[in-house]
Amino acid sequence: MPTLSIQPRARIFHGHVWVYATEIKGRFGEPKPGDVVQLQDARGKPMGSAIYNPQSQISARLFSYRRQDLDLDFFTRRIERALKVRTDAGVDTALCRVVWSESDGLPGVIVDRYGDYLVLQTLTLAMAQRQDLIIQALVQIFSPKGIVQRNEGGVRKAEGLEQIKGAVFGEAPAPFIVRHEGSAFHADLIEGQKTGLYLDQLDNYQHAAKLAKGRRVLDCFSNQGGFAQACALAGAVEVTAVDISESATEQAKKNAEISGAKVNFIAANCFDFLKAQETAAATYDLIILDPPSFTKTKAKVQDAMRGYKEIHLRSLKMLQPGGILATFSCSHHVSSGEFHASIRDAAVDARKTLRRIAVYTQRPDHPILATIPETEYLVGYAYEVIAAW
Repeated sequence: MPTLSIQPRARIFHGHVWVYATEIKGRFGEPKPGDVVQLQDARGKPMGSAIYNPQSQISARLFSYRRQDLDLDFFTRRIERALKVRTDAGVDTALCRVVWSESDGLPGVIVDRYGDYLVLQTLTLAMAQRQDLIIQALVQIFSPKGIVQRNEGGVRKAEGLEQIKGAVFGEAPAPFIVRHEGSAFHADLIEGQKTGLYLDQLDNYQHAAKLAKGRRVLDCFSNQGGFAQACALAGAVEVTAVDISESATEQAKKNAEISGAKVNFIAANCFDFLKAQETAAATYDLIILDPPSFTKTKAKVQDAMRGYKEIHLRSLKMLQPGGILATFSCSHHVSSGEFHASIRDAAVDARKTLRRIAVYTQRPDHPILATIPETEYLVGYAYEVIAAW
């Protein structure tokens, strides 16, 4: 089997599973793009099996610490194990991410389940070459009515793969309604954001809603209105939801009508809306900020930090003692420390003393591995204003 020899100081020796091109010391046996290769240290000691793609900056991705091929039995076992992880965590496995790439030992494979339908992404060359085997395993385990591929995005481009979407098994459903804890969402598996919904935030909608009873709530960057619906259904006296997308706002209105949630939806730029509300001396009791990622690269982190600082500052100025800010970051390149610093700095500028009342993270169907920081990307905090200076 083709073999890669790894440089002594590579991150793989510290528990990561990625091998960058600069970390490869030697290649033996003429490995080809998409091959399963064996990894070894500089002394020739075996380290496990990896998928290989010299076209990508991440040239190898470890998937097993023993000699292992990518066959049907392997995919079946890994997917069944991933499903058990979700079941044991108490996640609704009819509406969840049932496979999440490296976190489930399947680098580049993502599978989201929406009831009778699955959405599959094969984002690495080796997994794309074996997509038929993955589909076969999924059919065997889930017996779905249909499997849709959403093979798009920058990762596919980096792997030298084409952008493609559509049904790969059974039928591709028209957009349909899914329910979660009383809230309603339109799931568009072909054209919707992500693979149809932001599954990673489903639990946080309910966590934040526990703070909403009897409060006036502002939900910024509301998308399909997940936080707004949950807060309204939990007893908020008034809920306003703002998103820049007119189509998302219209969808959110329909969702709220289905669930019976009373929400005032506004299509507007959230930065402009917060500025106007602050200027007008508006006040709220609970402000929720859940923006899209402010940066896709490390080079833009400072721009992201300015964005977080601005929305935190304007929000805190509209919260009186007893008011609560619940804020989230899904910007992978912004660390939890940097994100928290933007809250702290905004609190100082707003002359408000904050007490932390909750910490949020991604749903358990997006497992976090201790040695792979990239698996932890969603962080959130709720802070209560306890004093104004």
